[in-house]
Amino acid sequence: MWVDYKKAPNLMLAEMWKEVLEGEGLPVRLLPEGDILDHGESVPFRVMVPRGREHVADEILRKL
Repeated sequence: MWVDYKKAPNLMLAEMWKEVLEGEGLPVRLLPEGDILDHGESVPFRVMVPRGREHVADEILRKL
């Protein structure tokens, strides 16, 4: 099960968060806000991590 961890205003920032978190070994999924058919680079994205691993993401971002 995946939970929302962070919201990104566009695909570029969502990919940046994904690279940071996955670089430390935490799996990440990106999901566009709203209708999946409206998917594009300029729509907001949800950065999702596995349930129960939010504290790991917090620690990774604390190190930045």
